Amino acid sequence: MAFTKKATIKGSKYQYELAPTAKKYTLRDNGFTETSSGNFQLIRPLQATPQSKEGFKLKITVSKDISTMKMSVTTANGLKAVDIFKDSKQELVQEKFYFLLDGMIDLSLIHI
Repeated sequence: MAFTKKATIKGSKYQYELAPTAKKYTLRDNGFTETSSGNFQLIRPLQATPQSKEGFKLKITVSKDISTMKMSVTTANGLKAVDIFKDSKQELVQEKFYFLLDGMIDLSLIHI
């Protein structure tokens, strides 16, 4: 998946983009870690209980120049992208996804 100005996950009706106020230190302060290539990555579990090792993960990667991003929801091992909106049984996972993204909007990291 390539970096783009606006990113979304499979099945979502919203597209997100980085806020112009996002800075490297702001990303680091909010859980993003710098990768070996200089990009910033955030990985958050989306399962019902944080101790569970199964479920899905939200991955958000921001380019090192903080101009583009990519995001996906993957299986627990991080190898395959999944559509959490395809199945109505994933309502809790969908809620947690929107909760995490709403938090980033409130922190002025991203916007719709």
